[in-house]
Formats: sequence, structure tokens, C-alpha cells
Amino acid sequence: MAEQAPKKKTSPGEFVRQVRSETSKVVWPTREETIRTAIFVGIMVIILSLFFLAIDSAFGAIVRWLLTLA
Repeated sequence: MAEQAPKKKTSPGEFVRQVRSETSKVVWPTREETIRTAIFVGIMVIILSLFFLAIDSAFGAIVRWLLTLA
């Protein structure tokens, strides 16, 4: 393997400048996109929670039935 050069330490001031530079490159979502995404996430949470409730109830009923056989 090739030998790596030692990493140079970054000063706190340089770090803050780098963070600001990278943050300025971020494409932030619009308010409309944020609201649409939040609604979508809420709907998916409700759908998935109902799905897992149904699965859990079905398995619970199966286990209770199996325990009556024992």
C-alpha cells in the first residue's frame, strides 16, 4: 500500500469557513416541498401503523388459537 501523507490540522476559523462554503452549496427545499413531504410522511406513518397493527393482531390471534390446542 502507498504511504499516506500526514493529515494537516484545520484551524477552527478555517473549519467554520469550510462549513459556510459547503452550506452555501446546499439546495434547500421550498416551503411547499417541505409541507408536501411532511404530509406524505404522515400518511405513510398512518398506513404503516395500520398495516403493522393488522399483522400483530393476526399473529396474536394465531398464537392464542395455538395455545388453546396445547
